[in-house]
Amino acid sequence: MTLRLRLLLLSLALSVCVFTAIAQDAKHEGQLRTVRGVVADKSSENPVRSAVVFLRNTRTNTVRSYIADEEGNYRFSGLDPNVDYEIHAEKEGAKSATRTVSSFDNKKDIVINLKIEKRKA
Repeated sequence: MTLRLRLLLLSLALSVCVFTAIAQDAKHEGQLRTVRGVVADKSSENPVRSAVVFLRNTRTNTVRSYIADEEGNYRFSGLDPNVDYEIHAEKEGAKSATRTVSSFDNKKDIVINLKIEKRKA
């Protein structure tokens, strides 16, 4: 075999490996999930702006946080579909119930609205 033929075969093999890796990465990217919703006051149903939403990965115990916008919206994307997550919101000492995002739920876009019960003065 000539050197030129060997180089051609090697570059062809490398190209196949690269395309396979890209396809697997795209497949994994397509399986990632998003959790989003609104943080609202439990009694008045009004959005709670600037509430801090905590998302805990139950496998690694890592926590991500998000500060809700003016309309109380929050969003976490790029979540592993094979992991369970726990989510809750807090603002000024008040806290919502903790909700679970199950790995058995096969939806890619999960909506969880959180209700904060304000503390009585």
